Amino acid sequence: MEWSLERVREMVAGGMQSMRDCESSAFGTAMCLLLLFVWYCYRVGREHSSSPLRGGYSTEPSRVGGGGGALISTDGDGRAKGRPVSGVEEQNGFAYCQSTECFRCTNTGEGLNQRLYHSLQDYAKRYTWSGMGRVHKGVRDQGRYLTSRPTIQRPEVFFLPDLPSAPFFSRDAQKHDVELLERSFPALLAEFENIYHAPPARAGSSLPPGWKANTTPHGQWWTFYLVNQGTPLALNARRCPRAWRVLGQLRTFIANNVFGNACFSVLTPGALITEHYGPTNVRLRCHLGLRVPSSCELVVGGEPQCWSEGSCLLFDDSFLHRAFHEGERGTAVCEEG
Repeated sequence: MEWSLERVREMVAGGMQSMRDCESSAFGTAMCLLLLFVWYCYRVGREHSSSPLRGGYSTEPSRVGGGGGALISTDGDGRAKGRPVSGVEEQNGFAYCQSTECFRCTNTGEGLNQRLYHSLQDYAKRYTWSGMGRVHKGVRDQGRYLTSRPTIQRPEVFFLPDLPSAPFFSRDAQKHDVELLERSFPALLAEFENIYHAPPARAGSSLPPGWKANTTPHGQWWTFYLVNQGTPLALNARRCPRAWRVLGQLRTFIANNVFGNACFSVLTPGALITEHYGPTNVRLRCHLGLRVPSSCELVVGGEPQCWSEGSCLLFDDSFLHRAFHEGERGTAVCEEG
């Protein structure tokens, strides 16, 4: 190769042009990544703002499921979105509605796992892709997890491994929501009194509007749902505007989620809720005692606890649990979920 001043100039000019081309390409790539990031943030924001608790009352049909204890209760840390089913009749008991859309009532199998996975991924992808992989692995191995679980903790629908596991949790686990519920105790108790002492819904019925009788071997267990399996009950929510407002202020309530419930629950003297498991370990249940006479107890994983009026009790209902009211007087009343 012959070197000359003109040749050197051409090489320098070509190098500078290449650098300009690279800068343009890098700038274009950076802009594309920025636009993708903005689009992702927009989608996540829309998903979070679509909670039915933030957008008023839903007019979609409702399904009634199981509860526990005699409290106002809420569920936290859930994973899946719920889809209401038109024409499904509300039934008593532990949500044995036989609906093909009900995660708790559908027999386990590949079809259920696929639907569960697609419901869970919308929740998990808001956080990390590794978290989505963890959920995917959990769904894929459900048959092995559920059959190998000890009988003390065996959720009916979905078990996610490597989560903290204990029958009861410290109130510090959900400090903000616990303190909010306990501050709201007087308002929630007053609202309960209004709906509980309302005239019967119809002639021949002993229950006021919105209340459902659940199947128990002894005594009576009644529930008044605000949210059931992720579906708000519009009429009940209108009857309890203060309770509905409190639910909307909770940070960990799993609204719009098949594992999410919120209700008032009543046990009459002599009532027993027999031993059973909840659907999943990805949530905690919070019971706020509203009226708690003597001889009322909740047993979770073999550990007994008593409710206290105005105080919250956090537990994992994927453990075997039961509740009873052995007193002779007074009804046990809680808000639960």
